[in-house]
Amino acid sequence: MTQIQKGFTLIELLVVIAIIALLLSILLPALRSAKDYARTVVCRSNMKQIGLAAHLYAENYDDYIPRGGGTGTWFQCFLPFVGSERDEVDYRNVKIYRCPNFPPNGYGLDDIPNSEQTVCYVVSSWTFENNEDMTGEEVTEPTKLSTFPNRVLKVYMADNEAGDWRPIIRQEDDPEIMLLDVWHPSHLPESDQEQITYGRRVARDRHRKGANYLFLDWHAEYSSTEDMNINFWRDK
Repeated sequence: MTQIQKGFTLIELLVVIAIIALLLSILLPALRSAKDYARTVVCRSNMKQIGLAAHLYAENYDDYIPRGGGTGTWFQCFLPFVGSERDEVDYRNVKIYRCPNFPPNGYGLDDIPNSEQTVCYVVSSWTFENNEDMTGEEVTEPTKLSTFPNRVLKVYMADNEAGDWRPIIRQEDDPEIMLLDVWHPSHLPESDQEQITYGRRVARDRHRKGANYLFLDWHAEYSSTEDMNINFWRDK
């Protein structure tokens, strides 16, 4: 009696492969979305920890906080308040200074981490004469927190934009370290300018068509680009 061997036919195998391909096409975007969301949460957590460091700094320095770039930048000033002494630890070893969603080559859309950028956030160094002032100017000296009205609505820090016009800061003596602050309307995420001085500095779509922001009451939250405007940066 002849024994009949059972197995899949070619048609059945092709159907199985097609089903697997369909499932992958459905699941992969969801998995990537989940990874992006996880990175967003990590970034926001980083900002909250930086906010705690800023709060402790202000308590120790008569309510003053650091502003713009140059020597004594915020990420150096905060080292003693993130468990490190400035003279003992390289700021590049402080993980909370890096957003896990920052592109690896600075401006590409590859699937992340391992970016060369050592500071993934930009700080506000913006001051205004009054509420009607729509341009403002740069301030680099420390500022007292009491200067800011309604601190829960005032931005202190934001995701750093990535682009070929934006500098990659690899170490603290890089001259471009001066460009890690925000002080002009063209630096905001809605700006289309892409040049070194007046180009966009706040990330436009780092996280879900927006970016994470640290406010001056030291809470961190996401804001879409369309909702972020100059009024959140006013110190008057």
